[in-house]
Amino acid sequence: MEQTVKINSKIILKPSRIGKKYYVKTFGCQMNEHDSERISGLFELDGMQKAESEDNADILFVNTCTIRENADDKLYGTLGHLKKWKLESENRKLLVGGCAAQKDKNLVRDKAPWVDVVIGTHNLTNIINLLNQSEDWGPVTEIIDEIENLPTDAPSIRESEFSAWLTIQIGCNNSCTFCIVPSVRGPEISRRPSDVINEAKQLVSEGVKEITLLGQNVNSYGRDLKIDNKSRPYFAQLLEQLNNIPDLERIRFTSPHPKDFKKETIFAVKELSKVCNQIHVPLQSGSSSILSKMHRGYNKERFIEKIDMIRSIIPNVSLTTDIIVGFPGETDEDFIDTMDIVNYSEFDAVYMFKFSPRPGTVAFNMKQEFVEKKVIDNRFQLLKDTQTDISERRLKRFVGTEQLLLIEKLSKKNNQIYSGKIDSGQITHIDKGDLNLGDFVKVNIVDSTPFYLKAEQL
Repeated sequence: MEQTVKINSKIILKPSRIGKKYYVKTFGCQMNEHDSERISGLFELDGMQKAESEDNADILFVNTCTIRENADDKLYGTLGHLKKWKLESENRKLLVGGCAAQKDKNLVRDKAPWVDVVIGTHNLTNIINLLNQSEDWGPVTEIIDEIENLPTDAPSIRESEFSAWLTIQIGCNNSCTFCIVPSVRGPEISRRPSDVINEAKQLVSEGVKEITLLGQNVNSYGRDLKIDNKSRPYFAQLLEQLNNIPDLERIRFTSPHPKDFKKETIFAVKELSKVCNQIHVPLQSGSSSILSKMHRGYNKERFIEKIDMIRSIIPNVSLTTDIIVGFPGETDEDFIDTMDIVNYSEFDAVYMFKFSPRPGTVAFNMKQEFVEKKVIDNRFQLLKDTQTDISERRLKRFVGTEQLLLIEKLSKKNNQIYSGKIDSGQITHIDKGDLNLGDFVKVNIVDSTPFYLKAEQL
């Protein structure tokens, strides 16, 4: 029995795998998570069903990350462990994709020759063809440098019925010296606004209530499209168009870049009813000299101006950020500058990372300026302690307020507790009671911690 499936105007002829079970193991960022949803969609279109774990899977896809140094170690450790899994049955297939595969295709093949398919980030929609080839001819590697078809055109199997990623842009035009993304994801390519709107409408028709717009630098979205023959971002206008979609309840976005924040985007967050009151502003470092070495395109003073602009327009906005501790050459004075901005900005949350040298980045070659591990650890702990105090203070402002909570999932620790997010993005727990997944519930916030809120149904 054979099936055909049409993807992006291509006809792919493939054997049916009805009855086979697949499992997708994902490392890394939201972009990888969304890519894994597409891989799941293609597998199910091919007749497969999702396995509960890798142990009872026939086909296992490992979606790799290469952002931090230990990502490679984790990958090759995982592949070594999976050799035993692969050899337990001659019918099992092991596939590796994602950023590490794009960057180190030959290394993956050399270190783990038992892998059946190695595929990069630019040709995910070809996964079924490559799986077919591996069954006919043995292990196959296919990494392409240019994107043939936007992977956004592939079907997806989402983890949540009510929340969904929506990719508006792939790739990145920035040259941050710590980041490998431009090498493995390519230059910025924006999807046409009509394609984004149509996908959003389709998601809503399937029951999705909240979408998160996804891209490496979402607030530069549309610059490459030259809409109206102008090379300018179209992000605020896209938010406005999405806001007009009936039955769509919430819109979030990640990740923006501080240098590209414009007032029109901030006013869109303030004035558009469905755009959530939450803005992520990735700082990375508070030191102007370190920011220059990072090629971030702004200094300490300009970042503070952005924070002031945002808070002047939306005083009660929930702000979050990213910080790298111990970038090469970071002195005590540089770290103090970072702490100054953390204390000044009063972020609701900080996603903090210890510097990790990545092969292929400029920072990888700054070895003479690497900061001692003990120093990085001490700075990291100080940042963590300081931000925990700030988060505890910030989240207390919600206690006693009425909020609208989207019930998203069952607690892993207690099957009588649901969790979800309020408009401002804070994780919120509530007793299960007679609630159901996907419900929008009016709640009263009764308690807070630095990391989550507790609510009662009104």
